Amino acid sequence: MLKNAKVNMDEHTNYKELVSQLRQELSGLQLKIRDKKLPVIVVFEGWSASGKGSLIAEMIKYLDPRFFKVHSFLPATPSEMRYPLLNRFWKDIPEYGKMLIMDRSWYQELAIARMEEDISSKEYNGRVKAVNTFERQLSDDGYLIIKLFLNISKEEQAQRFEKLCDNDDKSWRVTKLDKKRHKHYDEYFDAFDDMTEKTNTAYAPWNIIDATDKTFAKYQMFHIITESITKALEEKRRPNPVNEVFPLLTMPELADISLDDKALSPDEYGEQLKKCQKELSKLHNRLYRAKIPMIIAFEGWDAAGKGGAIKRIASALDPRGYEAVPIAAPDKTELAHHYLWRFWNHIPKTGHIAIFDRTWYGRVMVEKIEGFTSPQRCGQAYNEINEFEKELTDSSIIIVKFWLQIDKDEQLKRFTERQNTPEKQWKITDEDWRNREKWDSYEAAVNEMLCRTSSAYAPWNVIEANDKLYARIKVLKTVINAINDRLDDAK
Repeated sequence: MLKNAKVNMDEHTNYKELVSQLRQELSGLQLKIRDKKLPVIVVFEGWSASGKGSLIAEMIKYLDPRFFKVHSFLPATPSEMRYPLLNRFWKDIPEYGKMLIMDRSWYQELAIARMEEDISSKEYNGRVKAVNTFERQLSDDGYLIIKLFLNISKEEQAQRFEKLCDNDDKSWRVTKLDKKRHKHYDEYFDAFDDMTEKTNTAYAPWNIIDATDKTFAKYQMFHIITESITKALEEKRRPNPVNEVFPLLTMPELADISLDDKALSPDEYGEQLKKCQKELSKLHNRLYRAKIPMIIAFEGWDAAGKGGAIKRIASALDPRGYEAVPIAAPDKTELAHHYLWRFWNHIPKTGHIAIFDRTWYGRVMVEKIEGFTSPQRCGQAYNEINEFEKELTDSSIIIVKFWLQIDKDEQLKRFTERQNTPEKQWKITDEDWRNREKWDSYEAAVNEMLCRTSSAYAPWNVIEANDKLYARIKVLKTVINAINDRLDDAK
């Protein structure tokens, strides 16, 4: 794409005057961004000494600092490398109505990594796919992504390096790595060209800026940004097409699952619990040493026993190596982001375990049934969730998903017991009773969820939970088996 980028500068145009006009226009657009709750991400990429810092400074000069943030992304630290590739970028996406201006971005994980980290072609293409998916998910949620690549020739870069090196106060800006990249300019050019070509999409296109003349570069930047924002504010956004088909497993309907014959005596339970917890404790140590992260995700009917099962898992784990994440209704800050944002904030690092008490599946259950989210966005969520879980498993995370199944009579029995027991009354709310009235709607939603998101890499495990003792042991054994399977594969 860089090879074909031709931007002609008109010698008779007063670009300095146009820059002044466009700067004022951008200042006015910022108010509209805030009022329309349009989240904007502006990505600055390009050659060293191409002027990224100067253009960012020009861009924000008259913007309200309360509604934008500038983030300069350095190479990932050893700590950040313990998480999935895009984790640190997901955490930094802006709230609706605000702007994030990025001095370098996730694109450092593509062309630069290909040149300097010796990643394989398979790994590179996987990263390209992950980035395109990430940008499409943000676009589908209403984010505007403006990508700018500042292009200068090898000769122009050499002149700028020389000028910087001649200035004692600025010479530090030209590093040994910059000089190495300049020496291999043509090879890096080909890598950048391939990267921009493969990530140039309808929802997040690349804009190549000829940065040779600094005033003309300012004009191009302001023109692209103001035009992109104006268009986004005026047009009705449509979902972007998704072509990927995920390998899904056949799942039974909830009504077809037998519950009555799944039970354990207290003695059997006590014996198996001790054995399972001892085994899980050993496996947690092995996971840590092998640097394998794990997510255990719990969904199920109200009063199905999620809390009890989580306690039996947690009591077998080293408390320094796991986090239990209770998921309630999203708060004000969470509602101001893409719905997956709050879950990305709790992804475990290598060797650690995250236990989710309810999950991202609320999007296709409670949000769908209660009308908290538009039908269009709920429909898109099935694919987004499959992509999300694929991204996690591609990052070596083990995902074990549980649906705890009880019947309607058992739920009523447990609700009544909670309501009539003073020390348990906090567990029962008016909302629980309201949800029970919509049992049939929820059952249909769960059946669709199981059918559309039980993938080969992150399958659902339906646990017969009318008997709590049986359910807890089956959950523990399922977790143990998942860990053993991964450790066996790693040998």
